[in-house]
Amino acid sequence: MSSAPSPATPLLNTPLNALHIELGARMVPFAGYSMPVQYPAGLMAEHHHTRTAAGLFDVSHMGQLRLVGADAAAAFETLMPVDVVGLGVGKQRYGLLLNDEGGIIDDLMFFNRSKDIFVIVNGACKVGDIAHIIERIGHRCQVIPMPERGLLALQGPQAAAVLSRLIPGVEKLVFMTGGDFQWNNADLFITRSGYTGEDGFEISVHESRAEEFARALLAESEVKPIGLGARNSLRLEAGLCLYGNDIDHSTTPPEAALNWAIQKVRRSAGERAGGFPGAGKILSQIDQPETLTRKRVGLIARERIPVREPAVLENLDGQHVGHITSGLLSPTLNQPIALAYVQADHAQPGTEIFAIVRGKSVPMVVSATPFVPTNYFRG
Repeated sequence: MSSAPSPATPLLNTPLNALHIELGARMVPFAGYSMPVQYPAGLMAEHHHTRTAAGLFDVSHMGQLRLVGADAAAAFETLMPVDVVGLGVGKQRYGLLLNDEGGIIDDLMFFNRSKDIFVIVNGACKVGDIAHIIERIGHRCQVIPMPERGLLALQGPQAAAVLSRLIPGVEKLVFMTGGDFQWNNADLFITRSGYTGEDGFEISVHESRAEEFARALLAESEVKPIGLGARNSLRLEAGLCLYGNDIDHSTTPPEAALNWAIQKVRRSAGERAGGFPGAGKILSQIDQPETLTRKRVGLIARERIPVREPAVLENLDGQHVGHITSGLLSPTLNQPIALAYVQADHAQPGTEIFAIVRGKSVPMVVSATPFVPTNYFRG
């Protein structure tokens, strides 16, 4: 989530800005950029299209950077509780930048390209992230921002068929792998990943070729443009966190139910245990989960009343037990779903709690995520 810039700060445009306007997008301020929230078909149609065919997202507001040097992986590993050193060439991993208290500065994706570590960070956080990385490890490796690169995401069950028509061979990638490709003499870096729970790809392309490539994708019958509104509903159905809503500098990975992102090698008794900001606190929370006072959970409403952030959550006795961090009516399930932080003793699946919406008590049940099964292609 990003706060809108002050009126004195002009909005930035992505390389696809003129195309969005041509396609009739409703543009809104997001992460300092003018971004399409939806196109004339509307959020629901865009959401369903991505779940059944292929949706094209402009995510060029995201930050792209390279870490270069023999010490880059070991240096980057000092900033995060994940295994960077052991990530194989050609593979991608989810990471968490931490502050010294173990809070999450940002979540990100990083990729071992052998020649460098390629990193994608959230748009609203990229200036601070890059400054933080340079301050902490800039003396150990080169930190090279890539503002000249656009980023597109093609997501949905038809994404591989479409992209392989333009770029033969890309269909051989599996989830969380990638590589260098060419299209009409344009250099592309493509990973098989995304933020929707569907199969799909993220494509880094020079800003000078981004619109041309986007038009080529949109010329395929299965592809339609998708805005930020559907991107949010898709990621929430997939149970994925939105930085600024579901995770932030005040939440630790165990509180955020992100222990899965911390590999064994970085945990207590692991080969490279600790050595990251807030390690003592985070490893203690992993080893002694009973010490957690709150935890991120999924919720499904029993009634068809959308429950949105920051609605308060109460137990049967009317006591405050947490709050909603993301919530909406799921287009796929036709039920209200949400992510929330609740007191640890209310985090068990099946627990009933109540969201207070305009003075009305809406019954909700703690549920496993993802709410909609993921369709990642693993080979």
